[in-house]
Amino acid sequence: MRASHPGSEAPGLGQLMRAVMLLWLAGTGLRMTILAVPPVIPMIRDDLALSATEVGVLTGIPSVLFAVAAVPGSLLIARFGALATLIFGLLATAAGSAFRGIAPNIWLLYATTVLTGFGVAVMQPSLPPLVRAWLPDRIGFGTAVFTNGLLVGEVLPVALTLPVLLPQVGGSWRGSFIAWAIPCAMIAVAIAILAPRRRAGAVSGVVAGRKWWPDWRSGVLWRIGIMFGTVNAIYFTANAFVPELLTRTGRPDLISITLTALNLGQIPASLLLLIFAGSLVRRAWPYFVCGVLCFAALMGIIFGPPPVVVTGAALIGFSCAAVLTMIFALPPLLARPDDVHRLAAGMFTISYSCAVITPVLSGLAWDLTGAPRAAFVPVLLGAVILAALSPGLGRVLKGGPERLNLEVCG
Repeated sequence: MRASHPGSEAPGLGQLMRAVMLLWLAGTGLRMTILAVPPVIPMIRDDLALSATEVGVLTGIPSVLFAVAAVPGSLLIARFGALATLIFGLLATAAGSAFRGIAPNIWLLYATTVLTGFGVAVMQPSLPPLVRAWLPDRIGFGTAVFTNGLLVGEVLPVALTLPVLLPQVGGSWRGSFIAWAIPCAMIAVAIAILAPRRRAGAVSGVVAGRKWWPDWRSGVLWRIGIMFGTVNAIYFTANAFVPELLTRTGRPDLISITLTALNLGQIPASLLLLIFAGSLVRRAWPYFVCGVLCFAALMGIIFGPPPVVVTGAALIGFSCAAVLTMIFALPPLLARPDDVHRLAAGMFTISYSCAVITPVLSGLAWDLTGAPRAAFVPVLLGAVILAALSPGLGRVLKGGPERLNLEVCG
């Protein structure tokens, strides 16, 4: 994909490889410490005598922070630059994870989890500007790179904490949190030392206008934020309610393989988009197809036989990861350089608000009707919204930054 802007330079091969490596590492840092929690929740619950509600609050804190701290992340980018904000976020995340390991009670565990989530939340808006600064002619590819890192960062702690890491830290959940903080801090140091330094401003991502507050009047912002929110809501709600649905419908034996398919299904999408992101991001039909696939896959999980349930879960993972990668690429494509972080921050605020609200609506639908399948009505609606909003996005994508800025100003 070619999306250069004035003053950009095509990086040499060595600089290109360094940028790719650092973007991928930054992506892993976005989720590594967050997904270190689920494998050890039973140990935390027993050690601190937590109720189910307290466990729910603990696991829900990061999503809330992703929504409420994205705009402060935009402010940090405007004041100190995208690179400094990314490094700060990684260090805050590492510190929060390490402090979780020494938290003596649930309240300090909540507080340190807030710090961890805040670090991730301010990091997220920094990556689109850095992709534009480091890889101005390969925005789709650069976005696919850090998204692949994000997805690997989700898988690694889930796969390695119990069988590999815990035996090395004496079986301590506290030790596991400290251990996962170490690579996050090392990534921050590596980025600080190795970040591409082509020209003044590109290394830091400092923007000329110092603007930071998202333009909430922008129809484009709301369109991409809601579209992003639908896939976040589908992914998180499916992870939360599929086990209960399968248990209540007499198929608990499918829980493990279905959740595995849901999460591993993301990886092929991110790998394919490393190759094809440049040609797909600016087209409307991939978003529409993913919305249709999500709807069909959810129906398969709700009503289908075991093979359809597992296949549907894999399709949801694939579709959500594809939309995630493509939408991550939109702020640097649609906004001028001095507005990328603002658009990204607003997009994250809207999208993660959807991710917080939708599971609550799903639980409410289940409670009101007494029917487990009713929990999936909100996410079925989300899949329809994703498909419905796609054609309008296609028209905006043909216009690029100038079209967006006209809509924002109007």
